[in-house]
Amino acid sequence: MTLSLFSQFFSPVWLGIPLIFISLIMPWVLFPSPSSRWFSNRLVSIQGWMLANFTKQILLPLNEEGHKWAMLFVSLMIFLFGSNLLGLLPYTFTSTTQLSLNLALAVPLWMATILVGARNRPVHVLGHLLPEGTPTLLIPVLIIIETISLFIRPLALAVRLTANLTAGHLLIHLISSGTFIMLSMMPSVAILTGALLLVLTLLEVAVAMIQAYVFVLLLSLYLQENI
Repeated sequence: MTLSLFSQFFSPVWLGIPLIFISLIMPWVLFPSPSSRWFSNRLVSIQGWMLANFTKQILLPLNEEGHKWAMLFVSLMIFLFGSNLLGLLPYTFTSTTQLSLNLALAVPLWMATILVGARNRPVHVLGHLLPEGTPTLLIPVLIIIETISLFIRPLALAVRLTANLTAGHLLIHLISSGTFIMLSMMPSVAILTGALLLVLTLLEVAVAMIQAYVFVLLLSLYLQENI
């Protein structure tokens, strides 16, 4: 039971080739590209409207120097958004439920924000480790605490995304299995459970969108602290 419950998070392999690479490419393949026509279809129009609003919200707290990161943040948002939503389809593999992948995204981008701040404003970056007006006796303790909290940031980013998606997938799996089992024994209860499953699926769609947005938003806030 435990193996079958968590087997959905194992990367599938075909002929010795990990198929996780396909799941990493699919969000880009399915994402519609805008055409050169004056009038586009509704899907492309909605896509452009969403990207424009997302870019506006992300760049709002950043100064002009941070606007150089707009393309990177939008591309990351598209990848996370597509991966999270594709993972809700039956018989699919969600690459963003893998902590290793999320760490591979969070650590380099977090490190890039730190390096940008260390190169352009080293005194300002070091000043975050020690709040102004700190008593002398508390200076060593606060420096250690702030340093630990600084290095925990990428881990928190990755764990937050992994935990939220994994918990949602497990709930959907458990409720759907229970609905299928009770269908022959208690049809009325199975119908109510199926309605609950539908509501939970809609909630997971919202969670998939929100978690992708939160991941990129926190990276933009980390960038704002260092530029």
